[in-house]
Amino acid sequence: MSILSPSLFFSTTTPRLRVSLSPTSTSTSSSSTALLRCRRRFPCFAVSGAAAESVRDAAEKLGYERSAFIDARSEKDLLSGIQRELEAGTLPRPIAQSMEELYQNYKNAVLSSGVPHAEDIVLANMRIAFDRMFSDVKEPFEFSPYHEAIKEPFNYYLFGQNYIRPLINFRESYVGNVSIFSAMEEQLKQGENVIFISNHQSEADPAVIALLLETTNPYISENIIYVAGDRVITDPLCKPFSMGRNLLCVYSKKHMNDVPELADMKRRANTRSLKEMALLLRGGSKIIWIAPSGGRDRPDPITNQWFPAPFDATSLDNMRRLVDHAGVVGHIYPLAILCHDIMPPPPQVEKDIGEKRLIGYHGTGISVAPEINFQEATATCGSAEEAKIAYSQAMYDSVCEQYNVLQSAINEAKGLEASTPNVSLSQPLQLLD
Repeated sequence: MSILSPSLFFSTTTPRLRVSLSPTSTSTSSSSTALLRCRRRFPCFAVSGAAAESVRDAAEKLGYERSAFIDARSEKDLLSGIQRELEAGTLPRPIAQSMEELYQNYKNAVLSSGVPHAEDIVLANMRIAFDRMFSDVKEPFEFSPYHEAIKEPFNYYLFGQNYIRPLINFRESYVGNVSIFSAMEEQLKQGENVIFISNHQSEADPAVIALLLETTNPYISENIIYVAGDRVITDPLCKPFSMGRNLLCVYSKKHMNDVPELADMKRRANTRSLKEMALLLRGGSKIIWIAPSGGRDRPDPITNQWFPAPFDATSLDNMRRLVDHAGVVGHIYPLAILCHDIMPPPPQVEKDIGEKRLIGYHGTGISVAPEINFQEATATCGSAEEAKIAYSQAMYDSVCEQYNVLQSAINEAKGLEASTPNVSLSQPLQLLD
């Protein structure tokens, strides 16, 4: 198995990573090019043990404190490190217990994949994950309303990609209408904005989208801005993964009144985030993902069948208005994602931070459909309220149509034959080399 250069995780230079807008370019750095080549050869590639040691060496040179986790050479070392920090009082018991549970669930999922060196992959990825989680417990990172992915001195983006990669069965994963994604890159290149109106299934959604597009549309993979709820920027087990994504941080309506005395603060914070979004859109060449449902899809309690949660028409209409008033051409696309088996959410919405994280190895899918013209979708509506609801329903119906195709391809094992006149399926290019 190939070894990652330490420069892929730690940078000793000050300039930020630059990514070309050209659809055929992956990165201006030779290390990123080498990584993509390696990914094409090894679809479930993750950082090896030797690479993690290189990460540790680079960390020391940059003045990072050595931790019990990054030094771990075995499962026993890793789990003992949790116990030592717990006994030392530097790791709260609930977080320590969640870390142990996360390790076991991640290990079981990766081992079930049958990939070579699965145990090494688990150890390498989990010791880096625990090191980053523990680092945040000691010195919590504060997210701004608009957070840009941190890629140096530690590359949190690649860390998240490599962590989720071995959980995806690429041979049973599909992308719908990849040509539309390529058209989007041309629109971005011309300074126009692109918006994804999407369902939301798991905390792994950003990594799944990025991994399924990383060889065909790397610019989209690295530059999507996700409208993210506060839970992914406050949960210590989730924060290191969020630090590697571009985020517009908001408070979900579902959790607005969890603590009544904080409701006003949350509304003010959302107003600040909306202002940030408006400024970003005015600058052009932005690609933003938003889930108007306000949270993750959940299975029907009776049938246990998964389906996209209904969209909030007001949230979607607010997004449309922001795009229309940006002074820059904007495009709004319906996007479907199916990946709930990777990291399914709790059965019900929970108020408390620190949910139990189930993890699995499974096929995943994303699909995008052509834009839905607001004027055409609402031509017969008699009022603004009717138009708002009709447009939201049209977007939701498109997402559901695409989701059904992905469901047929992945969970009903129909593969590429599940394609329809509106959804042309292909597979991630990792499989072609």
